[in-house]
Amino acid sequence: MATPRRDTRGIVGAADFLARVDFRRPEPAEPLRRHVEHYWLIDWDLQEPYVSQVVTHPAVHIVFQQFEGQEPRVEIAGIQHGLFTQKLEGRGRVCGIKFRPGAFRPFAPGRAVSEWTGRRVFSPEIFPQTDLAATVAAALAPDDERARIAALDAFLLALDPRPDPQADLATALVDRIRTDRTIRRVADFARAEGMSVRLLQRLFAGYVGVGPKWVILRYRIHEALEHAETDREVDWAALAADLGYADQAHLVRDFTATVGMPPTAYAANPTASTPAPASAPGT
Repeated sequence: MATPRRDTRGIVGAADFLARVDFRRPEPAEPLRRHVEHYWLIDWDLQEPYVSQVVTHPAVHIVFQQFEGQEPRVEIAGIQHGLFTQKLEGRGRVCGIKFRPGAFRPFAPGRAVSEWTGRRVFSPEIFPQTDLAATVAAALAPDDERARIAALDAFLLALDPRPDPQADLATALVDRIRTDRTIRRVADFARAEGMSVRLLQRLFAGYVGVGPKWVILRYRIHEALEHAETDREVDWAALAADLGYADQAHLVRDFTATVGMPPTAYAANPTASTPAPASAPGT
């Protein structure tokens, strides 16, 4: 099983983001690690509003959140195709659960994960066996971080997800795409896994929420974004070839469509706000 990520891949303007908020990624209890990559905790106390943006991973999140002047609430956030945009201001706190790609379905087995894609569902009622109001309070009220983590652990353990070999397979396949740069074509990947393209696509729709082609492309963009964030002298033509693009123009097109500006412009000023696509959720 892959260990929790410690990089900042996907966070637009990562250095600026980390300078403004207190961001941590603790691990869940051991029995939950096959399902949950990590929790993510954010606390902020801002003098001026700040818009955070993320090029999302192929993962579903459950998010407990408290914004100043609002009632605390919980949401299920499916995979967002565009930038995930959130305005932060005043004081606030968020406790999120990031599921491993493919691993959310056992917690909501009656629905294909693709049904959550592109959606943020507040006060979800798919967990009738839990007291969500109590969990929201337990996850957000304590200043003791260990107590907040324990509340998230208790919430998920009480759901008692059943083993699902298809979920395990989907998780393994996505992790293979994430770590193996040679995976560039869906047909080749399906053949290597002994599956038809249609069967692979059906598995991804049911358990991941997006198709395998989307996952391959998204991990390419994450790597390009990290290069733009950390290396001011990127050889974009060489990186495009390394990521499996036919040429630099295709990388520039995909990066611009996803992040909102060309990679060279982003690399020149990674703290600049990028224009959020019209479909991106906001506050």
